[in-house]
Amino acid sequence: MTALLGFALLLAMVFGGYMAAGGHLDIILKALPFELMIIGGAAVGALLMANPPAVLKHTLGALGKILKGSRYAKADYVALLSLLYGLVRIAQTKGPMGLEPHIERPAESPAFARFPGIVADHHAVALICDYLRMVGMNADDPHQIEDVMARELRKIKEEELHPSHALQAIADALPALGIVAAVLGVIKTMGAIDQPPTVLGRMIGGALVGTFLGVLLAYGLVGPLAARLKAVVEEESQYYEVIRAVLVAHLHGNAPQVAVETGRKMAPSAHMPSFAELEQALQEVKIG
Repeated sequence: MTALLGFALLLAMVFGGYMAAGGHLDIILKALPFELMIIGGAAVGALLMANPPAVLKHTLGALGKILKGSRYAKADYVALLSLLYGLVRIAQTKGPMGLEPHIERPAESPAFARFPGIVADHHAVALICDYLRMVGMNADDPHQIEDVMARELRKIKEEELHPSHALQAIADALPALGIVAAVLGVIKTMGAIDQPPTVLGRMIGGALVGTFLGVLLAYGLVGPLAARLKAVVEEESQYYEVIRAVLVAHLHGNAPQVAVETGRKMAPSAHMPSFAELEQALQEVKIG
């Protein structure tokens, strides 16, 4: 919502200032459809050429993140920490055999059943189950598992950032595409050089709309959207860092409460539950 509000404010200030200074919108409005066709069509074509179909599909799906922001709130972090607390407590008291039914069939596990939002997050479920399974396979070197998890989380983050990189590449190209549109307008103007100055002036003004539009779209729309998407992805990546922190702390032999407290500190400050809030939630966890 703030993205839409910001773009509306941008348009109001740019065009409001132009009109307040005595400018007229008729030249811009007349040239706008054709300039948008040239610049926007060229930008979409460049996007198609530069990215494989998987990234294009991912980019379309990621546009919702720009409007909605991060999908994780404080309640999601409390739920995640509560689930991890229950799982590491089972691992500590019952060992790998007690944990196996939960990590092999999470959709049927009573531990996961209490947190349907986590079950729907395939990345989170895969991370939790895969690395708890590794512990059951005697891969109990916490430093080794921490390194493997860090690399996987880096891979996931890089894949989630592909749409942001694609949008930023288009933002970088838009000013040049605006120049292409402006040059075409100049060529058109030169073909009508025998017209009176009034007509030529309007044609040159229409050509310059291309440059204006390319710069405006690059720095006023696509660039900020790419930056917003990157910020959302980086914030969401902290959710998986919480999983890593808790599991690694558990491997180091810490008590479940200590492991979960370690994970709590990894949550973004805006969504990090307080110690008392988490303690109250953990008291309600009765798994296994």
